[in-house]
This record gives sequence, C-alpha cells and structure tokens, in this order.
Amino acid sequence: MCSTEECQSKIEPLEEKKKKEKETDEEDLTPEERRKLERKLKKERKKEEKKLMREAGIPTKKEEPKKLSGSELALAYLTSWSKNPEEWKFQKTRQTWLLLHMYDKEKVPDEYFTILLDYLQGLQGKARDTTVQKAEALMKELDGSDAEDPSMVEKSERIRQVLQLLS
Repeated sequence: MCSTEECQSKIEPLEEKKKKEKETDEEDLTPEERRKLERKLKKERKKEEKKLMREAGIPTKKEEPKKLSGSELALAYLTSWSKNPEEWKFQKTRQTWLLLHMYDKEKVPDEYFTILLDYLQGLQGKARDTTVQKAEALMKELDGSDAEDPSMVEKSERIRQVLQLLS
C-alpha cells in the first residue's frame, strides 16, 4: 500500500507518459477520433487512480448523505415556519403530509401539534375546507364506534381541537 503522496507520485509519471504518446498520435487524427481518444485516456487515468487509491487503503466511493424521511422533513418545515418565518417557504408536499398525519400522535408528537394548530389558523381556501370536512367525517366515524381505546381518545381530542380552530 502507498500513502496519498506516493500514489500521486505514481500517477503523475503515468500521466506524463500518456501525454507524450497522445501528442505523437494526435497529429494524424480527425477531431472525432481525437475526442474518442481523449475520453478513452481519461477513463484509463481514472481507473488507474482508483486502483492506486484502493492499494493505499483510501476509500474510493463517495458516501451519500442520509436522506430524511417525510415525517422529519415535514416536522422541520413546521419548525422553520414557527421559529424562522422570514426564511420559511411554503411547500405543498410538506403541508399535505402534515394534514394527512396530524391526528397520529406517533407521526406528529404533541410538541409539534401545538405548532401545527398555530399553522392551521392561517390555512386558506380548499385546504381549509377539505381539512374541516375530513375532521367532521372522522369525528362522526369515531362517535359511531364508541371505542375507549386510548389512541382513539387522543385522536378524537386532536380532531376536536382542529374543528374548534377551523370552524
């Protein structure tokens, strides 16, 4: 294995050698052939560099940053709305996610639900009408079931809060 400096010192002479070969061959090539040759040489150089980096024990693959889930993005959106309104920008997909999952305590914890209620005060147009209609339908459904399941009680409490706010 070689260190980064050693690998670089091995790569540089290879590049110089290829440049000299290229200069002699390029004189009698058409532009199309020259372009193909340049691409081929570039590919070979990259391959050689990767090989030397592997020998040196330096990782060659770039690690992609972890992508945030829909819930993390939506809650970050909500936090941004409350704490930094000047920088906040409306995002339809985030609002839709919040409206679909606002009654689920696991997806929208209580600390965020209070912020969401403030956010809902500014809800306008069809989104507001649809949210009220869905809340009323869910309330009728829950009233008809008479379930005393704690999660249903929490859900119905959230629905009541939303209906009181928007009606």
